[in-house]
Amino acid sequence: ESGRAGRRRERRGGSFQRSLRAPDLVLTVDVTQRYQKVKGFGGAMTDAAAINILSLPETARDHLLRSYFSEEGLEYNLVRLPMASCDFSLYAYTYDDVPFDYELTHFSLSDEDTKLKASGARLRSSLGPLLQIPLLHQALAMTKRPLSLYASPWTSPAWMKTSESFVGKGTLKGQAGDKYHKTWANYFVRFLDEYAKHNLTFWAVTAENEPMAGLINNYPFQCLGFTAEQQRDFIARDLGPALANSSHRHVQLIILDDNRLHLPHWAKVVLEDEEAARYVHGIGIHWYLDFIGPIQDTVVPTHELFPDYFILGTEACTGSGFWERDVILGCWERGNQYSHSILTNLNHFVAGWTDWNLALNLEGGPNWVKNYVDSPVIVDTSEGIFYKQPMFYHLGHFSKFIPEGSQRVGLVASKESKKMDLEYTAFLRPDGAVVVVVLNR
Repeated sequence: ESGRAGRRRERRGGSFQRSLRAPDLVLTVDVTQRYQKVKGFGGAMTDAAAINILSLPETARDHLLRSYFSEEGLEYNLVRLPMASCDFSLYAYTYDDVPFDYELTHFSLSDEDTKLKASGARLRSSLGPLLQIPLLHQALAMTKRPLSLYASPWTSPAWMKTSESFVGKGTLKGQAGDKYHKTWANYFVRFLDEYAKHNLTFWAVTAENEPMAGLINNYPFQCLGFTAEQQRDFIARDLGPALANSSHRHVQLIILDDNRLHLPHWAKVVLEDEEAARYVHGIGIHWYLDFIGPIQDTVVPTHELFPDYFILGTEACTGSGFWERDVILGCWERGNQYSHSILTNLNHFVAGWTDWNLALNLEGGPNWVKNYVDSPVIVDTSEGIFYKQPMFYHLGHFSKFIPEGSQRVGLVASKESKKMDLEYTAFLRPDGAVVVVVLNR
């Protein structure tokens, strides 16, 4: 149990008993009704997250990672990685910024990947390119559950783009099947190759983070535009074959990775094409425009049309709206927003939910374009401490108790139940236990 009054994932026992008083609510689990299986829950190891985690003293850093990944923590099993930089980096870069390097001979992981994401090195005062592979190895060493990594690119090298820029409106030069598209597809393979050299393998890649962003004039940070038709053709002619003909043919491919209001149209364009569909495994959705794309009009018809493809929440955060404060320490309502989103998604065929940055600073960064947001963990770099926010505990009620392979089952409220502001879901776990999660707002 977690609550506004102070309980944080506290265990409380109870017993079934007869009572003369009619209950306010009766929930009945029906394990004969079976729906989607769960992939899991987690967050993103951005450059910013790695910088903040690595700024902590070793003991605090270890405690933070254990809080997320270990058996005594939330037992996250998903980690999303930006493929090179995103807005939550110190500057814009890709892994091959040498113009017209079609053979990718200059392709190289940045220091952000090898030192921050991969290791756990102390930060230099200049910071510069530093980041991820060590932290991922630490997380892997802590978890008892299999950890699934998936990667998303924000932008290709500028020399491949119509805009010749990391930012703003721009797509790949040329058209599917040409040297630019082939090189960009091979860039994915090289990324997987280089991480494999560090003993890190990926469960999946997304074809592009928010592909619609690169179709917007003056878009402020890294992006690469694709229409649904362009993504379909890129997958069919370039990315799909490149992955299938590599040593990473097991890596799954996720389309869209953008707001769900583009469904079911995006899925229909890509998945009704046999050549593209054969390479695709799932559909990624972001939560940012959920208020204008109801789940019943977007996700549900997509599942009904394409039941063999999983749908996964791939990004969400609070504090992203221009009308919102970036970071609000201890905000219980933001935790409620997380649980509401997760419950709504799980109850409508979504297979899991990925938070955005695993950790940010008190400002909600670093972010090179000052696009600050909130996070379940906030690091006070000057004090060498971190705060677990209500969002952290809300997420844990799903990630800890609904492991990968759990299957949603029927859960109905009795007709006599009083109207209550409760949301709920039920899952049958692989170990045979049934989990019911209830949100009381």
